[in-house]
Amino acid sequence: MIVLVLGGTRSGKSAIAERIVSTLPEPVTYVATARAAGDTDFEARIAKHRTRRPSSWRTVEEADDLATRLLELEGTVLVDSIGAYIAGRPDFATDVDALCRACTGRRGDTVLVSEEVGLAVHPPTEAGRRFTDAVGDCNRQLAEVANRALLVVAGRTLELGAVDA
Repeated sequence: MIVLVLGGTRSGKSAIAERIVSTLPEPVTYVATARAAGDTDFEARIAKHRTRRPSSWRTVEEADDLATRLLELEGTVLVDSIGAYIAGRPDFATDVDALCRACTGRRGDTVLVSEEVGLAVHPPTEAGRRFTDAVGDCNRQLAEVANRALLVVAGRTLELGAVDA
């Protein structure tokens, strides 16, 4: 099963994804994609996420080749987050097709957390627009291969249905 959990900053998307994963078979691997790089505020946010996770979950960091790493992991996997992964890529370039193939090709359940960046103000910079486009395109392709897609707003979850067209 592939579940895509989308939401804005502080929406509760990670907590919802963690709850979903807690109902899935073990072993569980949490794949952290963000690099704090000396940002104390971001380091504190990462620490908060870390303390929420059960000690039985294994944590791996992957900021370079998420698709390959997913295929190496067994059991249930929680990826948090796609937006952080894309933000860390040079020019926001991501092989989304390889990522989708990895999700559908791996054995075990996969829960992906991603930022829904398209609901905010239109980015005033070229880099902001490229990032928004990259995350939006990736989210759309991941939603196509996902069994479930959820949108988290203010800690509440909406199940997103497939397009009937």
